Amino acid sequence: MPEQTDGPRRRADVGSFEDICAAATRTTGLSDFGFAEAPGHEEAFRTLVADLGSAEAGLTGVGNYFMRSQVKSALVARLLTQARFAEFPEHADVAIERPIFVLGLPRTGTTALSRLLCADPAHQGLEMWLTEFPQPRPPRETWEDDPVFTAMQAAFREHHVTNPEFMGIHYSDATEPEECWRVLRQTGKSIGFESLAHVPAYSRWLATQSWTDAYERHRRNLQLIGLGDQGRRWVLKNPSHLIALDALMEVYPDALIVMTHRDPVTSVASACSLSAEATAGHSTTFVGETLGRDQLGHLARQWDAFWQARPRYDERQFFDVDYRDFVQDPVGTVGAIYDAFGLAWSQEAQDAVRRLDEESRSGPRRPAHRYDLADYGIGEDEVRAALAR
Repeated sequence: MPEQTDGPRRRADVGSFEDICAAATRTTGLSDFGFAEAPGHEEAFRTLVADLGSAEAGLTGVGNYFMRSQVKSALVARLLTQARFAEFPEHADVAIERPIFVLGLPRTGTTALSRLLCADPAHQGLEMWLTEFPQPRPPRETWEDDPVFTAMQAAFREHHVTNPEFMGIHYSDATEPEECWRVLRQTGKSIGFESLAHVPAYSRWLATQSWTDAYERHRRNLQLIGLGDQGRRWVLKNPSHLIALDALMEVYPDALIVMTHRDPVTSVASACSLSAEATAGHSTTFVGETLGRDQLGHLARQWDAFWQARPRYDERQFFDVDYRDFVQDPVGTVGAIYDAFGLAWSQEAQDAVRRLDEESRSGPRRPAHRYDLADYGIGEDEVRAALAR
């Protein structure tokens, strides 16, 4: 969890890698990060922390606190996971068969679609609180008795009150299925960090790395969290899977890939707006055109990587969804995915998906997001050229 202070949440600097590791150890009482078996993960964190502390990142006091908390929470989750791996060695025998991965450029409906897929009782997703505090998923009726869960829910309620505009951009609470970049970041390899700060040295380093070791730990986390829910199909979602399709398919060779598509101009503008809203006041450099250039560059690399890799795999493992079709008929789109992959579209699944779709059209989950590409110094033609595939 983020470090608590009596005053404003600010820091003079992010701190060193060793300092943040020590803070994670104090929080958990644990010290085994598992870096001995994955030295590349330690290198990732060291590279990231060094870049966050550089002048190029331009972090403010608030930004130093926030980004330190992001790194620390990843390390806390890693410590907890490492301990749970040892506590539940049987997790290594859990089978993960034909998991569904929903991916696409950010803001293309991946969140809404993945949550509808998770509504099927035969499926399971990665709930937010379990991405932060990995453990075998406890029975749902016990969650409100867990102090970690209740503290996280209280933090989300406070966030929704103080940042009501953010709910319409990306609604979250501790119970919601969330993006699995939160699991990948245990390895130090995550585009989530690039979406929150200007870290060019880290980005250059990450572009040269294999993601296979990150997905191997990703799989172990799923085996651990789903230990008590064996037999339920996993539904995962993360735009960053675009850049790592080869690693994903190496670790999950029978994966089912659902790819969402939307006008890239809208997608990039919305992604920039999300990053800007999430990091307001955090940096003197990660704003305006610099933020826009960063995000367009990252997204173009991810897009190209995906389309270079996809022809290497069986097209029967892929299903493409047009955003406009999904918005017009969400339930029908989910049914088409089931048909394409030969999944059982039971009445129970249909009813659950339809209920969630109806709930999502009103209240705090109702989308409400305004953005303008011009705010980030990028033209529409430039976006379409960068994402021309």
